Amino acid sequence: MNSIVTPARNAAEALSGRFARKQSGWSEKLVLSVLNALERYLFTDNFVVANQTPYTEILRDDIMFVRHYLPLEDDTIQVGDVRIPVRRERHRTPLVLVPPLAATAMIFDLLPQRSVVRYFLAQGYDVYLIDWGEVTESHADLSLSTYVLDWMPQALEAVRRQSGERDVSVFAYCMGGLLTLMYAAASGDPHLRNIVTVASPVDMHQSGLAGRLLSFVYRPAQLISRVLNFSLMDLPSRYLHVPGWLNALTFKLTNPLGSVISTLELLVNLWDREYLKEHTTMSLWFDDMVDYPGATVKEMVSKMMLSNQMARGRMKLGDREARFNEIRASILAFAGDDDKLVSPEAAHKVLDIVASEDKEFCVVPGGHAGVFAGSKAPEHTWAIAAQWLAARSD
Repeated sequence: MNSIVTPARNAAEALSGRFARKQSGWSEKLVLSVLNALERYLFTDNFVVANQTPYTEILRDDIMFVRHYLPLEDDTIQVGDVRIPVRRERHRTPLVLVPPLAATAMIFDLLPQRSVVRYFLAQGYDVYLIDWGEVTESHADLSLSTYVLDWMPQALEAVRRQSGERDVSVFAYCMGGLLTLMYAAASGDPHLRNIVTVASPVDMHQSGLAGRLLSFVYRPAQLISRVLNFSLMDLPSRYLHVPGWLNALTFKLTNPLGSVISTLELLVNLWDREYLKEHTTMSLWFDDMVDYPGATVKEMVSKMMLSNQMARGRMKLGDREARFNEIRASILAFAGDDDKLVSPEAAHKVLDIVASEDKEFCVVPGGHAGVFAGSKAPEHTWAIAAQWLAARSD
């Protein structure tokens, strides 16, 4: 396929360049729109610019693997509309990026000019990423215990071997932050030095209308379960496996107007190849979500959503009890001021359940996606986290 795709891409880009130099009128834009739309339909990958930062794979177990990103060769990199210098002196403590389960790991290396990976490399961090992999129906029995008690320890041990350092820092988004906190509480890992959580809903009963609903149905659900002598955990995992397309639809329904506006903006800007690349890549985040394993869904609904065990400070994971008041790592938690999924109250709860003396909370601009990788994230979430970590990484 490459023999077909590459000439098509080169020809289209050359044509776009000629029209752009002529300061295209409406007729030229119409032609470009038709050509770009056709190419995007036939060769979508031509417009995807995610996952471009080089890395080596240092561990793989089934679908999970760990990436170690190579140092940047440039002296400066583009971040949004500005260029920043690349720091050559490395911080001693390696930084591990932990994604959520529904979104792919590409969101950490989303666009060349808006990449969490490239930003932290430029700030002098030795950057690693845990990629949870592509879940299918055959993985319905993957449980929270698999992620927290099996894969997290393996991944962090691989980072320690590769870096030669025992202490590690974690920068985690949404569910990735919850998995990290579960690991810290269940393992008692004394070398988990710093934890940064971004939009991680520790108190699920505090997340807007959905949280109030969960709080309302919690006790009736308990009563029904006792009367019927039946628990959600008794169901076969395959019945609760959630396909990626349903995750994507659910996410979009939290902001239906935004989806309509995004589509209209795409139609208006089809002629602009660079805009089309950014839009197509960003759309993958929301269109190409990952399945949720049935076993994990059971535990999330029963233990996290209904029982709200994390907010209560204790949670059963396999044969272990995760005690969050035993976490002593330094904690920095972020929430978005316009997040419709995770309220500031839900994200702030982490400060109440841990024993850490060094802990901070920041509300920054953005919705659930924007707070992590939106246009304002580099100057707020990323910059604050990089500075905070720098004081605790040498």
